[in-house]
Amino acid sequence: MILSDFDLKAYIESGRLKIEPFFNDTIRENGLDLRLGRGYCKLKPGEVVVVEEGKDVSHAYECGLSDDFIELEPGGRYLLHTLETVALPPELMAFVELRSTFARLGLMMPPTIIDGGFEGQITIEILAPPFHLKLPVMARFLHLVFAKLTTPVTKPYKGKYQGQRGVTPPILKGIT
Repeated sequence: MILSDFDLKAYIESGRLKIEPFFNDTIRENGLDLRLGRGYCKLKPGEVVVVEEGKDVSHAYECGLSDDFIELEPGGRYLLHTLETVALPPELMAFVELRSTFARLGLMMPPTIIDGGFEGQITIEILAPPFHLKLPVMARFLHLVFAKLTTPVTKPYKGKYQGQRGVTPPILKGIT
């Protein structure tokens, strides 16, 4: 079951679903819009990354912060994050989507979900369009669609990205 604006408002008012900071335009018809945070990491083309338990892969990223715009180079791959921190109860999960305006600008994002029990800012990967694009920090950028699970998860999310703040590159722990 997909949650409507009525359901989402009730979840937020009860404190079961937490969104911080919360803006008046966060709740939409069938989901929540989240804003673009200040941090970004650009994946460096040509780097060799060894996917191995415990390996540090930070050399493959060029990271920074911006107060106004995050500039994407044509065809670049970036990790971005939400301004908001979210905390889901164990009976909800969410699908993460680009708002259609940004998809229509040629941005692409792989399928992303948020598990029941997750708490933190959301890091996503973006593939830039074939032209330079400046994304305004604080723009309503992502849309979360919430689904109520038939039963609450018995093992709420407690993984390596729990509590993340800012852009979080891959953590190669627990991959084998």
